[in-house]
Amino acid sequence: MSQEQAFVPPPDERLRAWIAKHLGRSLHVRHLDAGSCNGCDWEIAALLNPYHDVQRLGIDFVASPRHADLLLVTGIMTRNLEEAARRTYEAMPDPRLVVAIGACAISGGVFAGSYAGRDGVGDTLPVDVFVPGCPPRPEAIIEGMLIAVGRWIPASRLRRDSTAASEG
Repeated sequence: MSQEQAFVPPPDERLRAWIAKHLGRSLHVRHLDAGSCNGCDWEIAALLNPYHDVQRLGIDFVASPRHADLLLVTGIMTRNLEEAARRTYEAMPDPRLVVAIGACAISGGVFAGSYAGRDGVGDTLPVDVFVPGCPPRPEAIIEGMLIAVGRWIPASRLRRDSTAASEG
């Protein structure tokens, strides 16, 4: 390799830089199981294993919705969990992102039409991105989170843009 060639950082460093550019910090994720079979939950857990290791990308899972930027929802949204899901969403600081993971969260999957749940989480929460699959692969979940982050305009940028617009 000649010295004139530019250094190209590995993909994980580029993703970390992209997340930092859009958020100004790491992405904080809260997972909510709203009545799933746990297939999607296992795939979300795989995001933290050494193979996928999303923490190297600047994505951290948090225990409290008060610290979360993004809510990952799995399951059909059982009627017993609707109020808890709304409270979890309302506890998140603005702006909030919701990603529905798996066929059950999107449309109810094999449980569609059940007396015990909704046909997906879209009736209860405003979903930004749907990640299809039963269960979706960890790579698809990562892509869904990155699509959601790409749609997010941080509050600091909104304030800066609205100040510039009012001054102009």
